[in-house]
Amino acid sequence: MTSWLVPKRTNTILYCERWAETAVFYQDQLNLPITFANDWFVEFQLTETSFLSIANAARATVAGVQGQGITLTWQVADVAAARTELTARGIKVTPIKQKWGSLVCYCVDPEGHRLELWQAGAEQDD
Repeated sequence: MTSWLVPKRTNTILYCERWAETAVFYQDQLNLPITFANDWFVEFQLTETSFLSIANAARATVAGVQGQGITLTWQVADVAAARTELTARGIKVTPIKQKWGSLVCYCVDPEGHRLELWQAGAEQDD
């Protein structure tokens, strides 16, 4: 990586037509902490330097894509535990499968963005 392009902070912004419902999903169902909010934009903290924002497409200069072409991939320590917790919160989650030497499962937010949860270098018990 070039020395002049080393991000100190990253923020992915999802422009949503179902903005309110999607913001509630990340706040209430995924329990992500809010770092900034106004009447059309909410920023959630994922890690110390990684953030996810949900913007109301009706108020933004960028159009929403209804989740098409977007996958958020989040590495977690224990994908089975994460899947169990999401399911307990009423979120539909795919079964865990192996992909590229990792264990993965998927769910979607109300806007249709796919979330991939993965655990590195794990073997699935049969």
